[in-house]
Amino acid sequence: MAIDSEVLVVGGGLAGLTSALAAARAGADTRLVSYKQSTLRHASGLVDVLGYTPDGDGPLADPFAAIPDLPDSHPYRTVGVDTVREAMALFDDAVPHYRGAHTDANALVPTHGGTVKPTARYPAGASAGVASDDRDALLVGFEALPDFDAPQAAAHLDAAGVPFDVRGATIRFPGDLRTDAKVTRYAKLLDADGAVPVDGRERPVREALAERVNAELDGEARVGFPAILGDDDAAGVREALADDLGAAVFEVPAGPPSLPGLRLEDALFDALDAAGASFETGNPVVDFDADGGRVERVFVEKNGARIPYAADQYVLATGGLVGKGVESDRERVREPIFDCHVAHADDRYEWFDDDAFGDHAFARFGVATDDSLRPEADDGSTEFENLRAAGSVLGGYDFAAEKSGSGVSIATGYAAGNAAAEETR
Repeated sequence: MAIDSEVLVVGGGLAGLTSALAAARAGADTRLVSYKQSTLRHASGLVDVLGYTPDGDGPLADPFAAIPDLPDSHPYRTVGVDTVREAMALFDDAVPHYRGAHTDANALVPTHGGTVKPTARYPAGASAGVASDDRDALLVGFEALPDFDAPQAAAHLDAAGVPFDVRGATIRFPGDLRTDAKVTRYAKLLDADGAVPVDGRERPVREALAERVNAELDGEARVGFPAILGDDDAAGVREALADDLGAAVFEVPAGPPSLPGLRLEDALFDALDAAGASFETGNPVVDFDADGGRVERVFVEKNGARIPYAADQYVLATGGLVGKGVESDRERVREPIFDCHVAHADDRYEWFDDDAFGDHAFARFGVATDDSLRPEADDGSTEFENLRAAGSVLGGYDFAAEKSGSGVSIATGYAAGNAAAEETR
């Protein structure tokens, strides 16, 4: 007997979580299944909408104003700017510790590499670090965390022309954690304000850290750290350090493994749970049955058995080439679960132009859909009337170059989840 729900979302990344949340809040009995852990834990935690145009113009001051001028095949044009706004409002409600909802304008947020990224939403912990703030800044790195080179990041920011003086310093983290310690180890230690050995005696870690940073401060009004400042009580850790330093404290978004990404993942799963949706991870969807142009059921592999899951409506949100939601070999590019047609260069998207995009053309590979996000066959017909696609499995945009990946996932996930729920009524 199949495990039944009204809406079944396949994929547990940002698009899948948003889709399931939208469907559940719209009143549908919703279930999410995901094979792997969410890719959010590998992301910076910044939520972009649109940082640059497909032609490379930018950084854009207002991402929403630029959406109407995007190519027709772009996912934002498919769902429309009003839906993008509604989707971001859902995100803002589900993740209240994020900032940026007060304006349409992008914020410019420094990254761990010393670049400045245009982004629409960012964690509260990064807010004191935005590049539009002209207060001088000290970036602090730790010897045991070589991925964040604070002096180099500061030099890059200075070369980029930020409107403040910035410099970097590298110190030893109190307690001298091993170089292979996970970022969560630092975060939990700071959460608990645990005792660490310093000069032969035990000291609270926050106090000991502030003392070492104070020795480097030279009048800077704000201090940036790698994103390790607590998990369960990140706000409390920042506040305590700010009090001891007499300066605003912020986190610099980092690469994987990403504590801001983990915090975002936790917040979205909490929101999904509060909305009454069911979810499970760790087992892949390996096949499906269809009849009369409708998906009847999918099969999830568990301990060697194929377990049927049935729903009235389905959402495909398994990711793109990086997440293996789209696969390629010498013969073809394919979507591996439903075998949806994958549009690519010289195929459906007439605006693929090798002269304009060069090596980036592959980034626009993805499932082609109609205006309702239903996957289309290569002849333009709808493949399955009760299946929608969302997120980076979609084609028609280059999320890396445009800085649009999170926004597209949220907007199309929201649109697909809402539409699926509406069909169940």
